[in-house]
Amino acid sequence: MKVLVTGAGGFLGGAVVERLLAHGETQLKLFVRPSLRRPRLEALLQRHPAASVEFVFGTLTSEDDCARAVEDVDVVYHLAAGIRGAAADLFLHSVVASKKLLDAVVASGRRPKIVLVSSLGVYGVNGMRRGARLDEQAPLESQPRRRDVYSQAKLRQETLFREYQRAHDFPMVVVRPGVIYGPGTGTLIPPRVGMNLFGLFVNLGRRNLLPLTYAENCAEAIVVAGSSPGAVGNTYNLVDDELPTCEAYLARYRKEVAPLRVLSVPYFAAAAISFLAERYHVRSRGQLPAVFTPYKTRTTWGGNTFSNERIKSIGWRQLIPTEEAIRTTFQWAAASRAGQTASNRTLAP
Repeated sequence: MKVLVTGAGGFLGGAVVERLLAHGETQLKLFVRPSLRRPRLEALLQRHPAASVEFVFGTLTSEDDCARAVEDVDVVYHLAAGIRGAAADLFLHSVVASKKLLDAVVASGRRPKIVLVSSLGVYGVNGMRRGARLDEQAPLESQPRRRDVYSQAKLRQETLFREYQRAHDFPMVVVRPGVIYGPGTGTLIPPRVGMNLFGLFVNLGRRNLLPLTYAENCAEAIVVAGSSPGAVGNTYNLVDDELPTCEAYLARYRKEVAPLRVLSVPYFAAAAISFLAERYHVRSRGQLPAVFTPYKTRTTWGGNTFSNERIKSIGWRQLIPTEEAIRTTFQWAAASRAGQTASNRTLAP
């Protein structure tokens, strides 16, 4: 069986490749950008010399590159997506690129199983009561324009895959990770915890649970979902066990990585401030950007509990305990910070 992984050179992609090899997959096609440095992947492949691995260099916005990628594959793990940047960039790399890939799959005449990596951000949590459990039965976002651009792009991407699946009847599994983290991650304090404001970190998540999923645990869940025959047609939320609260996570970060000046704001106060900010945005005709709105407050900091029961029902078990995962990540972050500080001192005149 030949397996394609898009975004194989990314933070999560490398972890998925590692778990595929650990599960005995030996025929891999890894779609990566031409400019990508590949020391992690190459070191990984050296530990699995029996595996047959083909690199496909290109971009998913190219029809020719997509055609080469999907040729003769039986399973597609689609991880490539826009993570940050302008709205146009996010939609280009999440939605437009996905359409090119799907068109290539249809044109190939094959019907590979597709495992789409989506996001918990596609859920419509605005209408849910505070503390309600977010599982796979929760409704999808009905007002995406009022959410952040990343959530909008992931919802449109998932909708696109479901439209193609209905039209062309290929087997598909959708996984929706929470906050993916680990050594090498871009940011360690996600928006669910709060935001930086003029040198002060405003803790808005407070006692809300933080839906973390350590990269290795998330990758294992993705591979389990992709390899389980009973998973086809289903959707799985991916979060770890023993989730910390936002304030507990932030306290550990301040102790183990870097000090922060923190202001803790209760939810009712955040809701009131966001209401006034939105009113001022309207009355001032946009002088204050509409980035802190009641809708964003409810969807980001309203608070939910989270379930991973469905992914466990098909055999997933957490590889790295949450305590160990957070400790390892923060140790890496502290060492990286110390190294950067030493480098700056060396370069200083």
